[in-house]
Amino acid sequence: METLFDQALIERNRVRALSSPDRADFLLDIAARELAERLSVVERHFEHAAELHGYTGTTAKALAATGKVGSIERIETDQRFADDGATVTVSSLEIVPLDPQSVNLIVSPLSLHLTGDTPGVFVQIRRALAPDGLFLAAIPGSETLKELRDVLLAAESEVAGGASPRVIPFPDVREVGALLQRGGFALPVTDKETYTVRYDSIFPLMKDLRAMGMANPLAARSRRPLSRTVFLRAAELYAERHSDPDGRIRATFSIIYASGWAPHESQQKPLKPGSAKVRLADALKGIPES
Repeated sequence: METLFDQALIERNRVRALSSPDRADFLLDIAARELAERLSVVERHFEHAAELHGYTGTTAKALAATGKVGSIERIETDQRFADDGATVTVSSLEIVPLDPQSVNLIVSPLSLHLTGDTPGVFVQIRRALAPDGLFLAAIPGSETLKELRDVLLAAESEVAGGASPRVIPFPDVREVGALLQRGGFALPVTDKETYTVRYDSIFPLMKDLRAMGMANPLAARSRRPLSRTVFLRAAELYAERHSDPDGRIRATFSIIYASGWAPHESQQKPLKPGSAKVRLADALKGIPES
């Protein structure tokens, strides 16, 4: 399998961002609130839960505040992601270190887009869930940083005569839905929320991305840093193509919210083909024409 991400670099970026005085956690805060709200409407109590690579633990705290969860185990790539003297289970992004059917709830806030074998991770998550256990995830979607991708490619091509990938590929809603089905989840649901953040220029945007630990981790990235000339041209293109009348630029962040259940005999199941009791044509006869 082709190596898509430099996992060691992802680790360094995230650890460095964690200790930055200019940490930018607003996307994690948004995802934590949304995941907690979605959990709060589920008429269930989840005795044993796990947060997969939540980075700051914000999502785990938001879930605990719902009163829907008993114990929450945090899983991180480094012990330094623990806070307030708490402990975390240390594991790579690719490995789910949970026994089969050992937890009732697994939540993943903004980390699954950094896994190389994402289908395999989904399978591991489903196996770790007890029957009728719930999986909730927030995953950056395909429109994320579309403006930045556009101007960096254009500027580098124009100035250097060629371009290297500078923004990682993000999945779309259909791809995440397919991953849930492929992973063996029942009742899969996906939807997307889009958030627009405005900046004075490309430079504070880039600063925020570094402060999120989102610097380019692609294994195929160019090892040659972008020149100042390329960045200045990218800033010009950004202002020309993706700015509002007041001159501020837009940065899009889309988040796909996904949920699925570990199969259980009590869950609703789709009817088998050919098992309908009424033909569609007969059912439509009673509907007046518009």
